Amino acid sequence: MAYSIVKVPTGGTKIGIQDNKLQVPNNPILPFVEGDGTGRDIWNASVRVFDAAVEKAYGGKRKIHWMEVYAGEKAFKLFGSWLPDETIEAFKEFLVGIKGPLTTPIGGGITSLNVALRKALDLYVCQRPVRYFKGVPSPVKHPEYVDMIIFRENTEDIYTGIEFQLGTEGNKKFKQLFKENFPKEYAKMRFPETSGIGIKPVSSEGTERLVRAAIQWALTNKRKILSLVHKGNIMKFTEGAFKDWGYGVAKREFRNDIVTERETWILGNKEKNPNWSAEENAKAIDPGYEMMSPEQKQKIVREVEEALKLWPTHGDGKWKAKLLIKDTIADIVFQQTITRAREFDVLATPNLNGDYISDALAAQVGGMGIAPGANINYLTGHAIFEATHGTAPKYADLDKVNPGSVILSGEMMLRYMGWGEAADLIMKGMEGAINAKTVTYDLARMMDGATEVKCSGFADAVIKHM
Repeated sequence: MAYSIVKVPTGGTKIGIQDNKLQVPNNPILPFVEGDGTGRDIWNASVRVFDAAVEKAYGGKRKIHWMEVYAGEKAFKLFGSWLPDETIEAFKEFLVGIKGPLTTPIGGGITSLNVALRKALDLYVCQRPVRYFKGVPSPVKHPEYVDMIIFRENTEDIYTGIEFQLGTEGNKKFKQLFKENFPKEYAKMRFPETSGIGIKPVSSEGTERLVRAAIQWALTNKRKILSLVHKGNIMKFTEGAFKDWGYGVAKREFRNDIVTERETWILGNKEKNPNWSAEENAKAIDPGYEMMSPEQKQKIVREVEEALKLWPTHGDGKWKAKLLIKDTIADIVFQQTITRAREFDVLATPNLNGDYISDALAAQVGGMGIAPGANINYLTGHAIFEATHGTAPKYADLDKVNPGSVILSGEMMLRYMGWGEAADLIMKGMEGAINAKTVTYDLARMMDGATEVKCSGFADAVIKHM
């Protein structure tokens, strides 16, 4: 399309997509939003790291052509809009881009610019890798055990914003309809007359495309375990359904490449006790079997029989080489990712759980300053990589804060584009700078013998250690 405020670089070429695979030229045009507050300093530091990695990896044969697009305070000051239409159109047309932190406008209208971009492009995967860099201060004993990636559903759950504020006409009308049509459910509210109301939609389509993307990523990257994280013991028809739909897509579409945790128990029992009947196997995998009703017992026996049909492809220990699919209750994850971090690898989760978990895991490995993120639609190829922290306006233009979140988000972006050599150099540079204790104030204040550097100085250190 023709742009009036965005200046398209003349020397670059658009990234395309064919058969669900990105077609990345050697001179891609990548849109970027520098971000608000500290975003300006962070972007100036990060873009130098990206360009240095690409130059070093490919010796001038590849080059990114950066195209600034506008959102947040800068967009409002220049054009009177927090999120100009051209910005959304540019991300749609050029497929892959990156952004710094954005201010949420105060007052009515858009509640979150980040959410608005995700909705406009249907970026249904929020992908958050969490890993430890040696030398980073941590509140846990073994942060080096943390090497996980979260696939957070990005378009549903309570983030749809379907709420009815107490005292409004909408709240009264909704509760009246609810009471008339679902009296038993209405009666479950402890204080209905003083309650605000929210709706939590979780769909089979939304769940399946999220879990599908997570499994495909895990298989491509040779990961070992995928955990479906849910609170289905309480929210049975939303988060419980998320778990069931997740297992369903895994078994339907990836049968030869995956094995569920319960299937490993059944197959393992068969290997140890080849003469066991299906009922004996059922008793072993469910200790409460003897207290079940006949119908419940038969259901477990059928589960065993179905699992044993996998013997040609999964038996005799072959299941040990498959991607393990299991599920975990959300609240337990917060405990176990601290006490048993090595048992977690890829986590697929509904929206709210993923928000909590990704921030909690980031705290174990050094905080949000080095926590990258991406919002991706794996079907269309659209992806926006972003800082996961806020704008910290009191530090704006002081060249002070840690640019690690955007640098590592750029590393994710380069890897997504298939430029793994440049991405590897960024990781090498980050590791080298941190190991040398050449860090920004947030890390320096917790490190003995650290050399505190500015935001730009940290970029220099990363480039040096490539």
